Amino acid sequence: MAALPGLACASSLVLVLWAGFCSAVCVEVPSETEAVQGTHMKLLCISCMKREEVTASTVVEWFYRPEGGKDEPIYEYRKTNHEFPSRFSGRLQWNGSKDMQDVSITVLNVTLNDSGIYTCNITREFEFEIHRPVFTSSRLIHLTVVEEAGEDFTSVISEIMMYILLVFLTLWLLIEMVYCYRKVSKAEEAAQENATDYLAIPSENKENCAVPVEE
Repeated sequence: MAALPGLACASSLVLVLWAGFCSAVCVEVPSETEAVQGTHMKLLCISCMKREEVTASTVVEWFYRPEGGKDEPIYEYRKTNHEFPSRFSGRLQWNGSKDMQDVSITVLNVTLNDSGIYTCNITREFEFEIHRPVFTSSRLIHLTVVEEAGEDFTSVISEIMMYILLVFLTLWLLIEMVYCYRKVSKAEEAAQENATDYLAIPSENKENCAVPVEE
């Protein structure tokens, strides 16, 4: 996977957390679209309301459509939670917020058969004094379930850089060893030449080379 989706996911998480701490702020963040088999997958569905429209009754309906199939209801929130009999029975968990701006659900122990299109329908009836307008919105999530998590672009680049660094350090170490070996060899050769030259000097010259001792 590329680095941009990974960065987008991290940014989305920060925005969601920030929205949770600031009750007056709501950010409609798209859900992730890839899950790993055997993990838990949160299907993110956020529908923001204006501050003056917070007082409202909300109905949430979740549908699942397999590839080439039809939409089938899997979960509903209508003042209380209700899970429909389906392939997800016992594996759906409500993750909605108290203000009903986040109406997400989590699929537990995701399987390869859970790939497909998930639809989140939100119906709000706003409670104004004069009238009660109703607004609806929908979110589509195209989910793909894979057997194993793939390496993202950043980890691949880091691994390549690590190998390049190891090769560079190995070459540098070899160059240093060759340099030190040549330096030691030259020093040994110079010492041998000096010893040979000294042995080649006649004995009388050696005596003349001796330093006189003062009495």
